[in-house]
Amino acid sequence: MVVSTEPAWGDAVEQFVKEYESAIVYADIDQKTVLHEGAVRVLANGWVELPTGRLLSPDAVHHIDAQMD
Repeated sequence: MVVSTEPAWGDAVEQFVKEYESAIVYADIDQKTVLHEGAVRVLANGWVELPTGRLLSPDAVHHIDAQMD
């Protein structure tokens, strides 16, 4: 049996990734707690990746407002 070293989903997962150059990530509905301002990537599993490589849990993020430049 031959086992592939390539991921089963391949590049298909990248189609579900959203990238925002300018966004604000909030931790609450009242928009009082800002977790991050700037570029972000929302991964297919719901985690938010910051430019530093740090990841924000979907449980920590209430919503993201994309800013129009």
